Amino acid sequence: MSRRSIDLNDRLYDYLLANSLREKPLFRKLREATAKLPMAGMQISPEQGQFMMLLVELIGAKKAIEIGTFTGYSGLCVATALPAKGHLWCCDVSEEYTSLARKFWKQAKIDKKITLTLAPATETIAKLLQSKHAGTFDFAFIDADKSNYDAYYEGALKLLRKGGLVAIDNVLWGGSVADPEKNSPDTRAIRKLNAKIHKDKRVSASLLPIGDGLTLARKR
Repeated sequence: MSRRSIDLNDRLYDYLLANSLREKPLFRKLREATAKLPMAGMQISPEQGQFMMLLVELIGAKKAIEIGTFTGYSGLCVATALPAKGHLWCCDVSEEYTSLARKFWKQAKIDKKITLTLAPATETIAKLLQSKHAGTFDFAFIDADKSNYDAYYEGALKLLRKGGLVAIDNVLWGGSVADPEKNSPDTRAIRKLNAKIHKDKRVSASLLPIGDGLTLARKR
């Protein structure tokens, strides 16, 4: 099958940003602060953040969860797109990185719309399910440790309402998923989940070449 997706060189990528991105100065400052950190590569791109904001608006989301917060850029995007009475639950294990997130969320005046829990996300999801949150979330974003992606996906489906949307990051994993010689635990976990979602009748889904690969799955 002939490939139809365009390659983005630096000039074309700059054009894309110049003609699409509406990033507020505070958002850019958070990206710039994150770029100075050792794990800066974990940060999503600004165009992906803006795309997620559009998704949240399109489905009229009021209740969202993100699994993997890092320095808070994705949380900043999602919480900003939520309505005034909307709420975002954030799951992470790093006090160091999320301290930067808290700082920027407060500056953006969206901190009241966010609940950050520092604990393994599987535990946080289990507590939410036990607290009668099953089937009440509109949107979920998964961008954490890859070995637990399947557990996060299953947890997200339980939390989402019918018609709710889950977005899963890094599903192309730098191309490793398509290379039979690449078989790290993370690569195998992502490859397995990609195959699972492809056949999963519980969702309508599409894997998109955005960032490092983004899967969107709508709960049926």
